[in-house]
Amino acid sequence: MIQARDRLLAAFQTAVKTARPDQAVCQAAQSIRRPAGKTIVVGGGKAAASMAKAFEDTWEAELEGLVVTRYGHALDKPKRIKLLEAGHPVPDNASEYAGSQILKAVRGLSSDDLVVVLLSGGGSALMVAPNGVALSEKLQINRSLLNSGADINEMNAVRKHLSRLKGGRLALAASPARVISLIVSDVVGDDLSTIASGPTAPDPTTFQDAIRVLEKYNIDSPSVLGFFRDSKFETLKPDHPAFSRVENHLIVTNASALEVARVLLENAGIKTRIHADNITGEARKAAKTHALEAQLLSPGTAFLSGGETTVTVRGTGRGGRNCEFLLALALELKGAPDLYAIACDTDGIDGVTEAAGAILTPETLERAARLGLDAPAMLENNDSYSFFAALNDLVVVGPTGTNVNDFRCVMRTVS
Repeated sequence: MIQARDRLLAAFQTAVKTARPDQAVCQAAQSIRRPAGKTIVVGGGKAAASMAKAFEDTWEAELEGLVVTRYGHALDKPKRIKLLEAGHPVPDNASEYAGSQILKAVRGLSSDDLVVVLLSGGGSALMVAPNGVALSEKLQINRSLLNSGADINEMNAVRKHLSRLKGGRLALAASPARVISLIVSDVVGDDLSTIASGPTAPDPTTFQDAIRVLEKYNIDSPSVLGFFRDSKFETLKPDHPAFSRVENHLIVTNASALEVARVLLENAGIKTRIHADNITGEARKAAKTHALEAQLLSPGTAFLSGGETTVTVRGTGRGGRNCEFLLALALELKGAPDLYAIACDTDGIDGVTEAAGAILTPETLERAARLGLDAPAMLENNDSYSFFAALNDLVVVGPTGTNVNDFRCVMRTVS
């Protein structure tokens, strides 16, 4: 049913539009008291370019600084704030350069100066300042964590303890200047210490927590474990004096994007509820719970969910967590009539593919069988992208200029 597909796509596009940080950044900038001294703007994330452009368009006073975004995500280019691009989800040399330049930009400031930090999802990989290990070893740890099924909190517990910038250390570097962070959340629960690994927020995790994560996922790195056991370079805790002049402002969240999509569907005559905005864990397990909820839907109703699932990579195929979720959901639903679904990453990129995600229809498995696709085997091979590509059911929108995690909608149409 073309109408059902169009409604799912419209709901996703509306959520993404709402998640664009431009307006929220402008409103926040208007309320910030101008400093007696300099204004330095730094930051990183998939929305960094659009955030920087919006901020400098609103801030009429002098400013300088730099931000870093993912390659290809520089949709809006600021003129007064330098824009860098770097690797994501795995950092690269450009990420290390960006981290060093951000730290350099905020050092040596006075209490008359203001540092505005623009943060969004992806900042952890895009601005790195390795501590205790070489960049190459930090990259290997990062890859291992990404493939392990570790959630974002576990990954960041490790990454923060290998950084001179994260876990509150950017706030420390900028002290005694006033620091105001404007933050687009891409994490479940909107935990400020987790978004971009919390450069300006206190960190509740410790070296022991980081060690437990590596041991839990059998990630063997003697030098990193040795550094964790011996180092006294702990991240900053809530009582640290560096936070006395820090303000962290959450300006865009996944929940707000879901709510606007809900209203859109309601106005189209589809009774819609938000199931949850905090879905985590394996994409396949999330598919099982969503399938149970889907079976309870009445004709002309839908539910939405957000959050961020994970995938433990065991196969050799191409995929992303949203496509994997949908393929697992298809197998759970077994072609149940009138059920449609969409799952997409709001940044426009699912994993390392060019797709944001895909769409599921009641005929998905039947069409796949006609093409000779073995859906269970492709799921086991983590090849969900190839599955939906063959069906021409990928959602390809390109980089969106924002990132508030995943968007999922399951809908039962009227026969």
